[in-house]
Amino acid sequence: MDKSKIKVCVGLSGGVDSSVAAYLLKQEGYDVFAMFMQNWSDASTTLHGDCEWEEDRFVAELVARKIGIPFYFVDLSEKYRQRVVDYMFSEYEKGRTPNPDVLCNREIKFDAFLDVARKMGADYVATGHYCRKGMRFLDSGFASARNDNKDTCDVIYSIYEGTDPNKDQTYFLCQLSQEQLSRAMFPIGHLMKPEVRRIAKEADLPSAEKKDSQGICFVGKVDLPTFLKQKLTSVEGDVVEVFDAYYASNELYCRQQEILGSLLKPGVELDRTVHYAPEEKVLTSDGQPLGESPYGREPSDEELAVLATPVSYDIKFETETYRSGKKHIKKTRWKENPYGRIVGRHEGAQFYTIGQRKGLGIGGHAEPVFVISTDTLNNVVYIGEGHHHKGLSRFCLRVAPEEVHWIRPDLALKPGESRRQRVRIRYRQPLQGATLFMREDGLFILFDCAQRGISAGQFAVWYDGEEMIGSGVISL
Repeated sequence: MDKSKIKVCVGLSGGVDSSVAAYLLKQEGYDVFAMFMQNWSDASTTLHGDCEWEEDRFVAELVARKIGIPFYFVDLSEKYRQRVVDYMFSEYEKGRTPNPDVLCNREIKFDAFLDVARKMGADYVATGHYCRKGMRFLDSGFASARNDNKDTCDVIYSIYEGTDPNKDQTYFLCQLSQEQLSRAMFPIGHLMKPEVRRIAKEADLPSAEKKDSQGICFVGKVDLPTFLKQKLTSVEGDVVEVFDAYYASNELYCRQQEILGSLLKPGVELDRTVHYAPEEKVLTSDGQPLGESPYGREPSDEELAVLATPVSYDIKFETETYRSGKKHIKKTRWKENPYGRIVGRHEGAQFYTIGQRKGLGIGGHAEPVFVISTDTLNNVVYIGEGHHHKGLSRFCLRVAPEEVHWIRPDLALKPGESRRQRVRIRYRQPLQGATLFMREDGLFILFDCAQRGISAGQFAVWYDGEEMIGSGVISL
């Protein structure tokens, strides 16, 4: 294969990862050119208050000059606003928690950007993601790492975890299609981050010491409520703390616990709330085999639907009058309620996410308090005290049929089938043991352990060993 005849467009962001990706491809002999995409220009939304993209573009151009490759600029800000930012606003307005970085990769980097690159003659688009790509010929089952130009109908493409266990970025690529993968290259997926820094320094790349970007993809680090207030109306409402007693009287919660107990193998006990630990563990499968399920039988469709339904909160508060002070002034207060109490005010339920700890402004608790639910219809935010609060933990979620995406369509489950997989529900979460059940009503994921802060709108992503198989938007 003559690599000099293969034209690769590198999405050069100005960061060290994409810079090294471009450098390595050039060293390997590919016909490389760089393109910087501008996707956001509103400096008023960032915490730094300046146009970060202008500095990034300057660094990216210096990198391209240093490597000796052509440099181009493309403005995709209108498409980014329509496909990513407007989607974000719409999801938050519904009380859901979207992941803009996943959408950015699906809709911008490997769609709009890819289209521009292809029109400029590129055979492939390369990025600085920490992941690895594989290719398997369907007729012989022969796996190959070659980047040739065979038609996608003859091969199946795979995407594997990055070699660096703490930098794996497959989660953000969980919505890519076979067509998009056929045109993608990930030159640094086999490297550890320190090695990438070393290569950049030895090559004297201008981005060698540049810090990794943070915040929303191409927008930067933002104050999320301030960002959302551009389009979402701020309306004050109550913050309600939910007490443990509520769950003993909640029919749905009690039914869920009953079902879980009936599913367990004899002698197996489950911690019904999350065992808290900071999410600084190794992210990848780390070569360990997937353990056995703690469940001894397969749940029925009705049981799966019950387990996947989040507990809702309908705590009514009544007022009472009392006299205060020497003058016995008449005042009003909330009656005590065994299920909860109103502990504060918020500026809009749509600005809060399940599992959120910071920015609540609620004091007077021995342990941290977390958002356990938001009711955007009635504009109420529900919180619970402590890492082991029952409202933070769930065992099951559902992905609607139309939201199930198979990166490996040849491995797609049919209705009635099930499979053991590892799953994560957010970036930087260690992979979790789970069983996937495909039903007519969608894909249900039943975890081996309680999961913390399952949020509608986020992506659940499942893996077979080191390979990412599919993903879907959490609906319940």
